[in-house]
Amino acid sequence: MDGQPHILVVDDHKDIRDLVARYLRRHACRVSTADGGAEMRRVLETAAVDLVVLDLMMPGEDGLALCRHLRATTELPVIMLTAMAEETERIVGLEMGADDYLTKPFNPRELLARIRAVLRRTRALPPRRERAEEGVVRFDRWRFDRARRELIDESGVSVPLSTADFRLLCAFVDHRGMVLSRDQLLDLTAGREARVFDRSIDNQVSRLRRKIESDAKNPAIVKTHWGGGYSFVAKVEPA
Repeated sequence: MDGQPHILVVDDHKDIRDLVARYLRRHACRVSTADGGAEMRRVLETAAVDLVVLDLMMPGEDGLALCRHLRATTELPVIMLTAMAEETERIVGLEMGADDYLTKPFNPRELLARIRAVLRRTRALPPRRERAEEGVVRFDRWRFDRARRELIDESGVSVPLSTADFRLLCAFVDHRGMVLSRDQLLDLTAGREARVFDRSIDNQVSRLRRKIESDAKNPAIVKTHWGGGYSFVAKVEPA
């Protein structure tokens, strides 16, 4: 990894913040710490951060609320720390946009490995287009409201989107016109969890095409590039 990545550790337990900070600094990272949301925002306003390590259970604004805020305002990768091993809490964290998670107690060496893996993956992703698409947009005959997770056709009928459909459509809209490889699409839609839950990005694309294409067998919105991946070729405009 080139240079020293700047890691922001957000945890209300001082002993955990200090332990993680010392370890990461010994392994060529710059580290800032915050005990909650207010201090996290102050750090982000004054420093260029590369990744946020974020505790799930904190008083006041918890990790899920802060992760939601980070996803709405930045493109920073997030690793969640949680004392809860339940599947539901882990999945909810990933649904909020976390790139990875680690259950307490954890080995700092494993956290460092996760940080390096997430940074390698996110730095390899193609850049997003301008952020106008964060609101309501139109493409082809569709109106896509990301905040409401709604896809509405020209007659006003809403088409249901699964979580996988929604993530994939967001990835295509954010990177419209770019050829995205299968690995890039997996990283954009599910990160590390993709290798656990997703059988094939091709199946996801096929399901999405059945919902948005006039003829899924002859797609005009999501094009296939043999040996290269897929591209979203429809024009995207603010609604």
